[in-house]
Amino acid sequence: MYDQHFGLTGRPFQLTPDPGFWFATGTHRKAMAYLGYGLAQGEGFIVVTGDIGAGKTTLMGHLLGDLDRTLLSPLTITSTAIEADDLLRIVATGLSVDPAGLAKAQLLTAIERGLHAVARTGRRMLLIVDEAQALPVSALEELRMLSNFQAGGGHALLQIVLLGQPEFRDRLQGSDRLEQLRQRVIAIHHLGPMSEDEVADYIAHRLSVVGWTGRPDFTVDAFPALFRASGGVPRRLNQLAGRVMLHAAMEGLELIDAAAVEAVAADLQADMAAPAPVADQVPEIRAELSRAIPIRPAAPDADLIQRIAALEKRIELQDVALRRVLTLLVDWIEGDGASPLLGTLRERAA
Repeated sequence: MYDQHFGLTGRPFQLTPDPGFWFATGTHRKAMAYLGYGLAQGEGFIVVTGDIGAGKTTLMGHLLGDLDRTLLSPLTITSTAIEADDLLRIVATGLSVDPAGLAKAQLLTAIERGLHAVARTGRRMLLIVDEAQALPVSALEELRMLSNFQAGGGHALLQIVLLGQPEFRDRLQGSDRLEQLRQRVIAIHHLGPMSEDEVADYIAHRLSVVGWTGRPDFTVDAFPALFRASGGVPRRLNQLAGRVMLHAAMEGLELIDAAAVEAVAADLQADMAAPAPVADQVPEIRAELSRAIPIRPAAPDADLIQRIAALEKRIELQDVALRRVLTLLVDWIEGDGASPLLGTLRERAA
């Protein structure tokens, strides 16, 4: 909606990661430097962590766009608590190896052959594992074992990049079970939020990608307001800026100031606030209803009482009749079929 209103060729603040909007903040430039250093080493693990929305996926998209595919063959896995055996099968499939029916030893052999096949093309395999904090220790250990595969001359066949949330960095540094993997990490970086003075350039960059010509414009105080409300986290900033642009289009604003940003941020915060669970509201609802609608015992319905009494009488009569029929059946069976009931039935049939 707002992109058409302001004559833009697309949505500059979409939440889906898009390498086309890559903007090198200070922390992202540092991450790219560590990635470049790690890839130049040609072995071991490179670890990049960051909070949700910090731009890890966009960083990887930018890296993959710049990779020399004649030297590196990338394979990306998004981890969702993948167990060790399943992880090996995914890696095997990425190497064009069919893992069906293979035992673990056979699977590892097949993966090694696949890595050698890549090496014979003059390339090295680059495995990128996203959401690494979800991997169990067993899966991380299998990755460490895979990193041991070497070609002739001791050159590693596989290099691994692990992307994760901050808890993965803490886990990696604090777990004794991951000591061997920790020793194989050759570069590590944590993506932090952008600084306040980077917000204006970030906004201008994303707008320029979609043909921004200065509509709407921003006052100087709008950018500190955007930073305060988003904390400098790219995804939060995108969400807020998108809502601000929509607000400007709806209100016919050509100039966005701090007041507009703060109003939208307050609305966004109210929209995100979760209502109290219904179970927690039951006592209050009950008390309110009791005040509004006094509850009194219902008066007995005379007609209903009569109908219930009639039904009870009918059931009593049916019970008596059933007992008589059962008695006649017993007499008939004990008297070899000479029962008055049988005779009566025959007479009715005739």
